[in-house]
Amino acid sequence: MIRPEFDAKYKEHLQRKIKELKKSCGALLVAHNYQRDEIQEIADIVGDSYALARDVKLAPEKTIVFCGVKFMAESAAMLSPEKTILLPVEEAGCPLADMATADKLRKKREQYPEAAVVCYVNSTAAVKAESDICCTSSNAIQVVKSMKEDKIIFVPDKNLGRYVREHVPEKELILWDGYCVVHMRLTREEVITTKQLYPGAEFIAHPECRREVLEEATYVGSTAGMLKYVGESPSEEFIVGTEPGIIYRMKRNNPEKKFYIPTDQFICANMKLTTLGWVARSLEKQIYKIEVPENVVKKARRTLERMIEVVK
Repeated sequence: MIRPEFDAKYKEHLQRKIKELKKSCGALLVAHNYQRDEIQEIADIVGDSYALARDVKLAPEKTIVFCGVKFMAESAAMLSPEKTILLPVEEAGCPLADMATADKLRKKREQYPEAAVVCYVNSTAAVKAESDICCTSSNAIQVVKSMKEDKIIFVPDKNLGRYVREHVPEKELILWDGYCVVHMRLTREEVITTKQLYPGAEFIAHPECRREVLEEATYVGSTAGMLKYVGESPSEEFIVGTEPGIIYRMKRNNPEKKFYIPTDQFICANMKLTTLGWVARSLEKQIYKIEVPENVVKKARRTLERMIEVVK
């Protein structure tokens, strides 16, 4: 067994090494809200996938180490083609993104030629290229409302799509049969049990959760929305209905408040693939560079730019 003090020393060693490597090659380190605590501790920017892609575009650094999963790094690369985007772990993918393919989406469009395609940002570049506009969990309702078409194919997350449908009843949403494998694990029974354990706590949830889970929540929103809500709410305790990596920032921003996770099956294994060692290796060897085929980039970038135009 490795002694805790050795773990702490080794963590400090790797974090120091990463800072030195960043400085030597002029790199920016960004991390998603679901990353490991020790990654968030040394990241220059921490946020949700869209915010990170936007911040990367605005940053002066030309080399970006993106601690997240592949679809996020792809979005950053498409919005900042002049920059080198490195993903520390090549295998860090997203099961939800993989549930939709460009070929399947083209076939779906043939079934509904009159429909527009709104594509959740949690999708591959190839799927974005076959869509009309992108959206995030925080702006999905606004984006769908902005569409002139009455019929919308919403891809790939059916839970987020169902949530949007309830808030935009004037549109007909055709939902893709995809879902986040992490958020789908949470059940209403687990939420109720946790509420009984902590009767003074508010339950907040991500819209990728099941409908019956969202019905138990006092607030439903994106990771950025949840962070804002926790900071503004007078409540002192929260049951957090999303990947627990976000609790690092919740605690840092609100040290006087308490946070609970309703299930121990809530870990995103792909997000947790990124470790300090992999980040150091990525900087040392300048790997793994994200490259999106140019024929895909042109069309996929436009779906992202359309979203930006809508939500300005």
